[in-house]
Amino acid sequence: MAHNIILQPSRTLMEFRLLPKLTTSQTAIDKISLKTPLVYSSDSQRKYNLNIPIVSAAMQSVSGSRMGIELAKLGGCAFIFCSQPIDEQVAMVSTIKHSKAGFVKPKVVPPYMLISELHKLRLSTDYNVFPVTDENNRLLGIITRNDFDRTLHGSLQVQDRMIPRANLVTGVNTINLKSANAILVESHQSVLPIVDENDKLLYLVFRKDIEDHLNNPLQVVDHQKRLICTAAINTHDYKERINELVNEGIDALCIDSSDGYTEFQKNVLEWSLSEYPDVPVIGGNVVTADGFRYLVDHGARAIKIGMGSGSICITQEQKGTGRGLATAIIAVSDARDKYFSETGKYIPLIADGGIVNSKDLVIALALGADYAMMGRYFARMEESPTETVTINNRIMKPYWGEGSNRAREWQQRRYHQATFAEGVEGFVEYAGKLKDNIDRTIMKIKSTLSTCGVSSIPELHQHAELELVSSLSIREGKVHDVFVPQNNDYLGDNDQF
Repeated sequence: MAHNIILQPSRTLMEFRLLPKLTTSQTAIDKISLKTPLVYSSDSQRKYNLNIPIVSAAMQSVSGSRMGIELAKLGGCAFIFCSQPIDEQVAMVSTIKHSKAGFVKPKVVPPYMLISELHKLRLSTDYNVFPVTDENNRLLGIITRNDFDRTLHGSLQVQDRMIPRANLVTGVNTINLKSANAILVESHQSVLPIVDENDKLLYLVFRKDIEDHLNNPLQVVDHQKRLICTAAINTHDYKERINELVNEGIDALCIDSSDGYTEFQKNVLEWSLSEYPDVPVIGGNVVTADGFRYLVDHGARAIKIGMGSGSICITQEQKGTGRGLATAIIAVSDARDKYFSETGKYIPLIADGGIVNSKDLVIALALGADYAMMGRYFARMEESPTETVTINNRIMKPYWGEGSNRAREWQQRRYHQATFAEGVEGFVEYAGKLKDNIDRTIMKIKSTLSTCGVSSIPELHQHAELELVSSLSIREGKVHDVFVPQNNDYLGDNDQF
C-alpha cells in the first residue's frame, strides 16, 4: 500500500472565487501597484522587482529576443529557452541587453579611417552612430550614417565628414538620464556624448532611448539601465551555459524542468551558488512543501510551482504525477511563509501553467503566488518567435511545449537521451500586439484588486478571502439563457490566455 493516500481532491484555479471587500479611495484602480519581486536577494543593488506579475515561459514558440525586449519594456520579463545551442541562446540575451542601454558604451573609430571601411563596419555591427576619438580616447567628433554617402565619399577619411567636437554639446560623467534628456531637447542632437573632465569619451545617450523610457514607464532595467533579461538552463550542460550567460550580463537564471525535486537541480544550485553567488537561480517545478524546502535549502532564490497543468502539457496523463495548481500553490506558499518566519528570507513563488484567463491569474496571486509564468498567452502575440498561418480562415500561430517531441529533438541529439513526449503541438489564435493585450490584462488584475479592497499583491496575500465554488456556481457565473452574436464585444471563454 502507498505510504500516504490523500483522499481530498486537488483543486484547480477555476474552482475558486474571490469575495469582495470595501473599495476605498486608496484602493481605486489608479492607486494600485503590481510591483512584485522576481527573486530573493540580500543585496539591494542586485534586487529586481517586476512591475507587472507576468513573465513568459522558457519555450521555443514563446520567448525569443523580440519577446524579451517588448515584455521587459512593459514591466515583466521573458525567460529565454535553453533547448538550443548555447551560442544561440547567448545571442538572444545579447540582443535584449543591448536593445536599450541608457548610457551606452560606444564603438569608436579613429579620424583616419576611410569612409568605405566605416560603411563595412556599420553593416557588420548594425550601428549608425560612431564617436571619433584619438589614441587617448579624447572626443574629436561624431559621424553618423547621415553624414556620408558610400559612393561619393568612400575614399575620404572619417575626419573629413564627421561633426567636429566644437559643434557638439556634451554632458559630464555625473549626469543622469533626466538631465541628459533636457540637454538633448535644447541641443537638437539625437545623441549626447558623455565625457570626463579631460574630454575623454565615456558613454553615449540616445534620444530614442530616453523617449522609449518615457513611453514605457514600467520597463524593468538593471543597474546599468539595460533591459532586464532572464534565461533558462538545464541540468546537463549548465556549467558551460551559465558561464556564457553570466558573461553576457544575464540577470537571473531558471532551471527548466517539469520535476524540480531532484538531486540534479541541487547540483546545479550548489555549483552556481559557489561560482556566481550574485546571479540568482530559480528552481522548480515543484508541487509540494518538501520540494520547495529541498530547493530553497540548496540555494534557489525563487520557486516555480506546477506540474501537468499547462495547456499543452501531458505529464499527468503520461506519468500519473502532478497536482491541481491551486492546491499546489496553497501547499508551497504555506511552506514559503514558514520559511520566511524561520529565516527572514522571502522566496517569491511563480505559478506556472493552468492559467486560462485573467481571473485565474488573480486567483493564483491571491493564493500566494508572486507572479505567473505563461506560455499560451504569449504564443498568440505578434512578438512570439513563430510565423502566423491561416487555418479555416482564422489566423493562428504554432504552439508546442518543451516536453513535446519537436522541442526535445535538439535535446535528444545533444545528450543522446531516450525520452518520451510530455507535451503536444498545436495552434493558438493570433491575438495581435503584446502591448494591447498586456494593457487589457493588467487593467483586469487592477480592477480585481480594487474590488478586493487591496492596493498591492502583498496586501492581496494578507487580506484576500477566497471561496470554493461548485460546478453549478461556475456555470451560473457565465452568460446563460441569452443568445450572444459572435461579433458581440463579450468574449466569455474566448477571454483565454
